[in-house]
Amino acid sequence: MISMLKRLWKEQEGQGMTEYGLIIALIAVLLTATLIAFKDKIAAVFNDMKFAP
Repeated sequence: MISMLKRLWKEQEGQGMTEYGLIIALIAVLLTATLIAFKDKIAAVFNDMKFAP
């Protein structure tokens, strides 16, 4: 069991995509949290915009 875990830990194939997926997921979570935190200010910016007729 331990030898299998060591072998899987050393194996490099397929790790690149997993790491990219984790980075993208982290960015998505941070972006969502930022948008939720500033939702009132963002809404105010868009509500204050005046569009020319």
